[in-house]
Amino acid sequence: MRKILLSSIILLVGLTFIGRLSYLQIFSFSPNQILEDPAIKAVYDYPERGYIYDRNGNLLVANQPAYDVMVIPREVKPLDTLEFCNLLGIDKERFISQLNKARVYSPRLPSVMVPQLSKEDYGRLQEKMRRYEGFYIQKRSLRYYDTHSGANVLGYISEVNEWDLERNPSYAAGELKGTTGIEKEYETILRGRKGVKYIQKDRFNRDIGPYKSGTLDTLPEQGRQITVTIDKILQEYGEKLMTGKHGGIVALEPASGEILALISGPTYDPALLVGRERSKNYSKLHYDTISKPTFDRSILASQSPGSPFKTINALVALQEGAITPETTFHCYNGFYVGKRKRGCHCGGGTRNLNSGIYLSCNAYFAGAFRKIYDQFPTSAEGMDAWEEHVKSFGLGTFLGYDLPTGRPGRIPNKEYYNRIYGENRWSSSTIISNSIGQGEVEVTPIQLANMTAAIANRGHYFTPHVLKKIGGEDISIPEFTEAKHTTIDKKYFEPVVQGMAEVYKKGTAARLQIEGVEIAGKTGTVENFTRINGIRTQLTDNSVFVAFAPVDNPKIAIAVYIENGYFGSRYAGHIASLMIEKYLKGEITRVDLEKRMLEKTLEQEYAKPYSGQPFKINERVW
Repeated sequence: MRKILLSSIILLVGLTFIGRLSYLQIFSFSPNQILEDPAIKAVYDYPERGYIYDRNGNLLVANQPAYDVMVIPREVKPLDTLEFCNLLGIDKERFISQLNKARVYSPRLPSVMVPQLSKEDYGRLQEKMRRYEGFYIQKRSLRYYDTHSGANVLGYISEVNEWDLERNPSYAAGELKGTTGIEKEYETILRGRKGVKYIQKDRFNRDIGPYKSGTLDTLPEQGRQITVTIDKILQEYGEKLMTGKHGGIVALEPASGEILALISGPTYDPALLVGRERSKNYSKLHYDTISKPTFDRSILASQSPGSPFKTINALVALQEGAITPETTFHCYNGFYVGKRKRGCHCGGGTRNLNSGIYLSCNAYFAGAFRKIYDQFPTSAEGMDAWEEHVKSFGLGTFLGYDLPTGRPGRIPNKEYYNRIYGENRWSSSTIISNSIGQGEVEVTPIQLANMTAAIANRGHYFTPHVLKKIGGEDISIPEFTEAKHTTIDKKYFEPVVQGMAEVYKKGTAARLQIEGVEIAGKTGTVENFTRINGIRTQLTDNSVFVAFAPVDNPKIAIAVYIENGYFGSRYAGHIASLMIEKYLKGEITRVDLEKRMLEKTLEQEYAKPYSGQPFKINERVW
């Protein structure tokens, strides 16, 4: 009986082991379980990232070959460290640090020892690597840029960090991912999927062939190409015009919300953040505290909009019945807030809506702003109505565009002023600076451009976006294709548009006309302050300009914001007109103007807070 019981136990245990082994061999192919087996090595095959093309099919971003020196810590044998470091071009401290980091990640899995070798370095090392057990060279691709522009919108790729590895198990140490811009926003499309080969090892740790005859191996899948809405020629041209200037330019197609150009100045060549010099170059760019080339001013710089905001106040006043196009206000070369006079340089006299816009009369818009609030029993109720109308133009929000960063700007509300002044202790006169875009309102250049597109469309806009096609197929994303309507009736836009058209014909931008193109625009000169040694100091004014063209059936809406650029038509207006002509005509007829804008810089202005030189305070407020 005991023999039968013992035999039964042995048989049962044997069947259990056989069953478990069969399950592991036949049914359980978890990559994580396979990698836990010390007799199996995984070799990854990384795909090329998808190419990026501009709206006209011009190549923006492709790939170039690169090579990483990989290490599997538990397979490393004693070696001549100094000799190996000389071959790799690193010092001993870096070697020890990287090896320790790899051991912490995993002693069995491969980690990057030295990333992104050039083809020349690879050729020099290839034959000698067999002398160093535990190390091997793995091919991968890096980005190649067929443009020197667009760094802020295209973005860059970098090595995944520990947080990425914890959050996304599909990444492995040493992999590259999109870190900013389009590369980050569309990482899952551009990245592709890496392939893997499982190699069986013998008891002497030697490769003996594919595990399971390669049945578990997978091939890499190349990332999909995308077409973006950016116009390569316009983007490159705008960045040239921004040389030596700080600010942002955003150009949109009003009928679709497609971003034609997204320019931040100063900028940098995107190729600087590729290859082994990437970290050094990034540190140099990041710590440039004056130019701040890695700060994307087109979507991050939140500042007072200045006089372009007058168009919004005009539309709100019309909608609320506070004014009609014929309503007039008298300008006494300014207007009074209490006993304090705020200046105006329209020349003085009686102004209606049309002349108020094209001459940019501060007194007119201060009067219209007050009358908005006069329609309501309390200032708080007036503020609620005003806020709702203004935000319907996409101001005070992130807009929902497909870029991974940005700022919402600021459209103040009654709660904001109650905190500052106390409940019911403020009125339209208290916040009158908002009437001319100089108060607590803040916008980004992309919001200004979107606001301008909404006016160009006479009351609606499409969410700004950069994605146009995936793999050659047009996209249809409701967030981008459905119109967002403002709270302003369509009939009120025409008188405002006519006033903006007069800005070019006989107003503050009369010298910026383009032959054969009718443009509607608005200049802006924005008071500019900062703190120097703890003292609030007024700097040279910011230059702002918004425009769309042609006036009927507009093809482009643009906002240009130049820091310390003097009055609106001086820098921003000239640059906007050149950008419009370049896009609509394909060539520049005013070559003298182009030459001036390409050669003129404002570097001396940006150095003044550090040099102690005086600032020029403009007499005009347009």
